[in-house]
Amino acid sequence: MKQILLVIMLCSTFAVNCQIYPVFGSPIDVSITGLSFDAMEPFISANGNYLFFNNLNDGINTKLFYATRLNDSVFNFVGELNGTNQPTPPHLDAVADMDALNNFYWTSTRNYPVDLDNLFHGTFANGTVSNIGRVQGSFYKNIPGWLIMDHGISTDGQYLYYNNARFDGICQGPCETELGIAQKVNDSTFNKIPNSDLLLHAVMDTNFIYYAPCISSDQLELYYTRYPKGAITPSTLFEICVAVRNSPNDTFSAPHVLFSELIADLIEAPTLSTDMQRMYYHRKTATSHKIVLRYRQAASTIFAASDSEFSLLLYPNPAKGIVSIQTPFKYTSLDISVCNLLGAPLLTGLHQTEIDIRSLAPGIYFVRIELDKQTVINRMLRIE
Repeated sequence: MKQILLVIMLCSTFAVNCQIYPVFGSPIDVSITGLSFDAMEPFISANGNYLFFNNLNDGINTKLFYATRLNDSVFNFVGELNGTNQPTPPHLDAVADMDALNNFYWTSTRNYPVDLDNLFHGTFANGTVSNIGRVQGSFYKNIPGWLIMDHGISTDGQYLYYNNARFDGICQGPCETELGIAQKVNDSTFNKIPNSDLLLHAVMDTNFIYYAPCISSDQLELYYTRYPKGAITPSTLFEICVAVRNSPNDTFSAPHVLFSELIADLIEAPTLSTDMQRMYYHRKTATSHKIVLRYRQAASTIFAASDSEFSLLLYPNPAKGIVSIQTPFKYTSLDISVCNLLGAPLLTGLHQTEIDIRSLAPGIYFVRIELDKQTVINRMLRIE
C-alpha cells in the first residue's frame, strides 16, 4: 500500500510523467486549391487564417508561399510571400514561423557563409513581410558549416526554440544537430537562456538527427522530427515526436514517437494550431510533398483506460525475469518501455511482446506499451 501511495503522490507531483502524451487521429489530406507543386514545412498562423509553406526544399530555388483558410483541411493558394524570397538562384528561403502579433521569422541562405546569422525577421500583413532584418543573438554557433536549420517561435513571441545543424557536404543531410531555447531581448535579438541544455536534456540524443521544433501555445508540448544518425537508406525511419512538461519552467520529458514512416513516405515538420487541436505536417508522396492534418484526441494517462484497454495483460506481475504482453488489439508494431517513477525510460523493447527486466532493482516501475506508435497504454509493474 505504501508503494501505491508513493506512485499516486509522484503522479501528483510530476504530472508531466503521469498524464503522458497527446494522441492524434488518422491523417487527413489537406487541399490547397490552385497549388501545382510541392508544399513543405507548413506553419499555421495563430488565428488559423493563413497556412505558410515553402516549395521543394532543394536549396536552389526554394521560396516561401501562403494560402488562406476555407476550412481546416481546405485552403486557397494565394502565391509567393512578398518580401521574403531572394530573386536569383541558388537560394533557400524556407521554414515560416510567426507569433500572435504577426512578427514573422524564416531561414535564408542569402550571403552565407559571409554572414553566419541566417535567421531573418519581419512583420507580416496582407501577404507581405516588411521591416526585414537578421535576427541577432547568442544562439548561433558562428562557425562555418553550422546554421539555423529550423525554429519554432512561442505564440507570445518571447521564446525561440531553435535547431542548430552542421552541414559538411558529405553527409546526406545535417551531420549533427542541437536544439536550444532563446529568449527575446528586442525585436531583432534573442539570447540562449542559461538552462536551455538542462530543460532539453531528455530530448537531445546524439544517436539522432532532430529538427523542425514546434512549441505549443502553452509551451508545455515540444514537437519535432528526428531520424537515426548515419547514412540514410530505404529503411531509415523518420519520426514525429513530442516531449511534454508540467509548466513552462520544467524540464521536458523523454520524447514519445507520435507517428513514423520510412523515407519513401517521409513525414516532417509538425505545426500546431493555437488551440492545440490540429496538427499539420508534410509527407512525401510518389510525385510530390503534400500537407496533411491530424485532429487531437484524448490524452493518454497512467490511471485512465477504456474498458478494452483493461483486457491488455502484463504478466507475470510481480516479476523477476521476463515480462510479457498479451493484447487483444490488432497492431502492426508493439514497443515496450520500462520507466522509473519519474517517467524516465530504463529499458526498451522494440517490435516485441516481452522484455527482460533482470537488470533492474526490485521496486515499482511503469511499463509503457505503444501500439503502432499511436495508442499508448500504461501499466504498473512490481519487480521482486
